[in-house]
Amino acid sequence: MIHHCIRFSVKPGTAPQELEAALDSLRNQGEVIPSVRSYLVGRDHGGAYEWGATFQIDDLDGYWEYLVHPAHRHTDEIGLPLVDRFVSYDVTDDLDPEAGRRIAELHQRRYDADPGLTELVSALDAYEGSAAPGPHGA
Repeated sequence: MIHHCIRFSVKPGTAPQELEAALDSLRNQGEVIPSVRSYLVGRDHGGAYEWGATFQIDDLDGYWEYLVHPAHRHTDEIGLPLVDRFVSYDVTDDLDPEAGRRIAELHQRRYDADPGLTELVSALDAYEGSAAPGPHGA
């Protein structure tokens, strides 16, 4: 099982309707991507971020389906331009020490296939974690 988690803060001056559309799009991902077993989108409490989301996925095949699904790409398109700071991470019960590297490779494969996505992510003020483009540590 993999829990893909994101935490983010929005840019000052973001219109409430734009933020709500991005949050609705995150919720839509949880509803329409077949590999998502459960999800939660909401306020982030206890840290330096305002919002967060988690998506529970069975395995790496399902993770790839999640990454490349059009609903996920739509969220990137409308949401990333609103984001100031972003972190993503994954929690898994897979004891394979290569699991983190494999997750990072899926993200990199997605970036390699979608230069527009890489451009959106590169425009963020701060981005770290499992989905950050470039070299990854496991």
